[in-house]
Amino acid sequence: MALKQTPSQTVGPFFAYGLTPEQYGYDLTSVADGMVRDDSTAGTHIRIEGRVLDGQGEVVSDAMIEIWQADAQGRYAHPDDPRGSNADFTGLGRQGTGTDPQSRFRFDTVKPGSAAEGSAPHISLIVFARGLPSHAYTRIYFADEAAANATDPVLSQVPAERRETLIASRTDESGVPTYCFDIHLQGNSETVFFDV
Repeated sequence: MALKQTPSQTVGPFFAYGLTPEQYGYDLTSVADGMVRDDSTAGTHIRIEGRVLDGQGEVVSDAMIEIWQADAQGRYAHPDDPRGSNADFTGLGRQGTGTDPQSRFRFDTVKPGSAAEGSAPHISLIVFARGLPSHAYTRIYFADEAAANATDPVLSQVPAERRETLIASRTDESGVPTYCFDIHLQGNSETVFFDV
């Protein structure tokens, strides 16, 4: 008998209490936050920031973003990683957009390495928001990894005209390489989401 995924339910207003309590003014802290690495983590330290936008282009101020990524050597903090788990870097971050005055999410992390041969460096991302009957899965690829992006097996399955919705642009204005990635839930610029 094959096990199936439990059916999803509409994400309600209550999920944030346990996952991102800060954005609702609770005097609690999340088990994961926007700081994925500490200052001693090996690799190029970067920042990922962006907004979640609805179909009208309006900012969603109470979404929750969760990321999971490989470390700078492309290893995941998971016992099934064949290269050996990197327990010193969990690669997990979670943040609500309501913690920032401009309703942005922001993660301080390291730039991931390639997790498999032919795979481009990327970060897996999940969006939780009111009105979504199920959370949405996507990926963040990096604009300065054009050669690797061109051969990535997942990105190559996305129609060429839609690939830009998965690529974060880079700016170095803050002194730290910052990758900007806005998530469009609907509309002409809708981000590509994946079935998992």
